[in-house]
Amino acid sequence: MIFVTRKAHFNAAHRLHNPDRSEQWNQEKFGKCNNPYWHGHNYQLEVTVAGEPDPETGYVIDLGVLKSIIQRRILDPCDHKNLNLEVDFLQGVIPSSENLVRVFFQQLEAEINQEAFGSSRLYSVKLYETDRNIAEYRSALK
Repeated sequence: MIFVTRKAHFNAAHRLHNPDRSEQWNQEKFGKCNNPYWHGHNYQLEVTVAGEPDPETGYVIDLGVLKSIIQRRILDPCDHKNLNLEVDFLQGVIPSSENLVRVFFQQLEAEINQEAFGSSRLYSVKLYETDRNIAEYRSALK
């Protein structure tokens, strides 16, 4: 199996806050990430498609097509935005890196799988919130 990865980046603000819990609870759980005036990150995103190359093209997926899907489905809605307030598909989601990778995967999966060759499928979405804090969501490939 071949794994093909496309990297992208975006900048966004967010606040980790559970509206169902008290201000004290939120401050204790999220610390400075609960700042009511928000904070931001220079996110790095990696989207990986897995499968066997198409015999006619040698591609698992056309990387230009993958780039366009990532741009349209993730970067355009999220770049230079407040993830809590401005991104429709994140409404009601606490924008931790763990939640973001799962939702990003869901945003990308159907379109990538439609464009991938043969049995190739979206394998993982990895998000670097910082150089040291990384979350990854993987599919259960069979």
